[in-house]
Amino acid sequence: MTGIAGNYVQILERIESAARRAGRPPESIQLVAVTKTVPSDRIQEAVRCGVKHIGENRVQEALPKRQALAKENLSWHFIGHFQTNKAKKVVENFDWVHSVDRIDAAEALARHVVNRRPLPVLIEVKLQDEPNKSGAAAQDLSRLIGSIRRLDSLDLRGLMAVPPPVEDPEQARPFFRRLQQLAGDSGLTELSMGMTHDFEVAVEEGATMVRIGTGLFGERS
Repeated sequence: MTGIAGNYVQILERIESAARRAGRPPESIQLVAVTKTVPSDRIQEAVRCGVKHIGENRVQEALPKRQALAKENLSWHFIGHFQTNKAKKVVENFDWVHSVDRIDAAEALARHVVNRRPLPVLIEVKLQDEPNKSGAAAQDLSRLIGSIRRLDSLDLRGLMAVPPPVEDPEQARPFFRRLQQLAGDSGLTELSMGMTHDFEVAVEEGATMVRIGTGLFGERS
C-alpha cells in the first residue's frame, strides 16, 4: 500500500504504538489532517481512507474545499491565526477553532455564534518567546481562560501549541509536557499538539489531537 492510503495506515499504527507505550487507549487520539495547499481531490482520497477531521490555516483557502467536500461528513478545524474581521467566516465554516490567543479574538468569535451549539475552542499557547509566532504567553493563560469561560457561546476545551523547531523530536518533549501541565492545572482536557515530525512524542505526553499534513499528503509543492 502506497501514497496517501499507505501513509494513513502507517500514521495510525504509529499513533497506536505511542498510545500503548503511554498506557493510553489509541482511540483517545484524533488525527486532524492538515490540508494547507492540498487540493480537494487529494483530500477526498484521504477521506476515502477514513480521515474525518480536516485542519485548515486560512479561511479563504478552506472555502472552496468545503464546497467540494460538502457531501462528506467531516469536522473542520481552524488551526491558523486570524484577525477579528475574519471571525464571522471562521464561525460559519469551522466546527473547532484551535488558535484563540487573545480575548478580542474570543469575543469576536462569540459575537457570531448564533443558532448553534457553543463553538468548541482551544487556546493557542506560546511556550517560548518567539517574536514571530502567535500564541498567548503562559503567564497570561489564567486570565484568558477566565475571560473565555464567561462567554456562553464558546466552549473552551483545551490548549494548542507549536513547539520551537527542533531536529530531534525528543527535544519537543519538555514543551508538550509543559502544555499538558498547564491544561491539567486549568481543568482542560483537550491537547492539540504534535505534527508530522514529533507526533509520537506528543501522544506519549498526552496529546488528544495530532495535526499531520506532510506525513499524510507528502511534501508541499
